[in-house]
Amino acid sequence: MASQDHHHHGGHSHDDDHHHHHHHGKTALMLALCTSLRDKYSLAAVTNDIFTKEDGEFLVKHGALPEERIRAVETGGCPHAAIREDISINLGPLEELSNLYKADLLLCESGGDNLAANFSRELADYIIYIIDVSGGDKIPRKGGPGITQADLLVINKTDLASAVGADLAVMERDALRMREGGPFVFAQVKHGVGVEEIVDHVLRAWEIATGNRRR
Repeated sequence: MASQDHHHHGGHSHDDDHHHHHHHGKTALMLALCTSLRDKYSLAAVTNDIFTKEDGEFLVKHGALPEERIRAVETGGCPHAAIREDISINLGPLEELSNLYKADLLLCESGGDNLAANFSRELADYIIYIIDVSGGDKIPRKGGPGITQADLLVINKTDLASAVGADLAVMERDALRMREGGPFVFAQVKHGVGVEEIVDHVLRAWEIATGNRRR
């Protein structure tokens, strides 16, 4: 779904602001995961934008990881990939990064807003789906593969709830029901709220997948 939140808040440039609303905080979450995990784990990141590389540039600008560990993929030359959300377009860069850096964790941001076709388990071990409260409290009960199948649902920008008249208790109830008890986290990623909990979920999955203990 396209973001409807175009309110601009002071304190940072118009560009950043538009960018984050457009992505429901996906790039902000990538940045938060990088900064939380990079000291103990070898990381690499691939971002995905339909026509620009601004997600990758955002991560570089904010020092998420050393620049050489970040790849930005433009799907614009291949509209079919963007429409079908064909995450395989990331496999080249992911493999290359993985081999170069012996990465413990590869973070991959999917481009576009319609995540319907992204749920290929061959391509991702762990999927986080992020929605944003500004879209209203009906989003969880509308379902869709992101809501129901993602390993973790992040309900971001909880600070906007009162402004948009969204009821977090309703979102919580619907998220639990739609996800059949699967985990979700309320967050304000840009302000660091909920990030520790998200990282904990990711590391728990990493431990199970690798048989290693977290560091």
